[in-house]
Amino acid sequence: MDRKQATNIEVKKNNRNRIFRYICKNGTVSNPDISYELKISLPTVTQITKELIERKLVKEIGEMQSTGGRRAKALAIAADAGQAVGVDITKNHISLVFTDLMGEIIKYERIFKPYETKETYCREVNERLEHFLEESGCRRENLLGIGISFPGIIDLEGEKVADSHILGVRDLPFASISRFFSFPCHFLNDANAGAYAEGIRTEGQERFFYLSLSNTVGGAVFGNGRLEHGKNFRCGEVGHMTIIPGGEDCYCGKQGCLDAYCSAKCLSDAVNGKLDVFFKKLRQGEREARQLWDTYTDYLAIAVNNLHMVLDCDIILGGYVGSSMGENIQEIQKKVSERNTFAETGAFVRTCSHKKAAAALGAALKVIETFIEQV
Repeated sequence: MDRKQATNIEVKKNNRNRIFRYICKNGTVSNPDISYELKISLPTVTQITKELIERKLVKEIGEMQSTGGRRAKALAIAADAGQAVGVDITKNHISLVFTDLMGEIIKYERIFKPYETKETYCREVNERLEHFLEESGCRRENLLGIGISFPGIIDLEGEKVADSHILGVRDLPFASISRFFSFPCHFLNDANAGAYAEGIRTEGQERFFYLSLSNTVGGAVFGNGRLEHGKNFRCGEVGHMTIIPGGEDCYCGKQGCLDAYCSAKCLSDAVNGKLDVFFKKLRQGEREARQLWDTYTDYLAIAVNNLHMVLDCDIILGGYVGSSMGENIQEIQKKVSERNTFAETGAFVRTCSHKKAAAALGAALKVIETFIEQV
């Protein structure tokens, strides 16, 4: 194949990918819409959408409203042409999310299942997953793969879970997990998965930091449609950033880590592990909940302000706490603003868009995105 032919193939693939993504993001569109917005000739757009229709990835759903001439055909993604499942593994639970090609959640389930470093654990996860897919009405031939989210360092080059203190795992090969499942598996860190869910389908390309405040604290940098992994795949591991030298013990064996002060357990442990009960007490004005929240947000404001100073981007609070705090975000914004040297309002801090199963959803979206890249 000569260079000119190769270049033409690359251009066509790039145009096909751009067109497919445009339809994904905009719902119902027409060929003239696509041509105008993407600055691709109408004959080229028409040829590519015809190919996508033949592949059953796009479908005609009628006609667009008339603008004075002949009505253009209305096009949309065939959402059931591809499906994905996301599995979020934590110390005590498994979250399952089943989505269509548009990333819409069809079914969600959270199962109590403590993690074990035994084959029986993976076998049971697969059994639960198969039952979940059956209940979801999944057509196996349309399932693109399984996204699996882990709390810990995910080494994509070494294809292993390099280190997960919370699960007691080191150098666990992806293959030792994926062999229990019937579909291709894609692995990513839980905070990265949450950030992925937050950013991959947004219109803007702005960079943000996703601070995951679950039973462990993690983080991820997302921008220009991708995650920043770092040299050793540890980018965003703020849970083990020192907040108080010689402070509280952290599960990692060090002292004073952010995780020891801002994990969801710092709040939920006071109410028998029920974070929703804590926030209910806080909104009812109970004194002990208020004192605990004030202390928690003092430490959180330090971390958020430091992150903003270093990265100069928005900070999105996710995980269990970020999903639950609601209007209490205003208190954090105020404390961050008071700490900020440049007199900002604190509006750069906000809560996550996905309040439920963000890591599992992000894992599923990673599967879909991998497919879209090849369209």
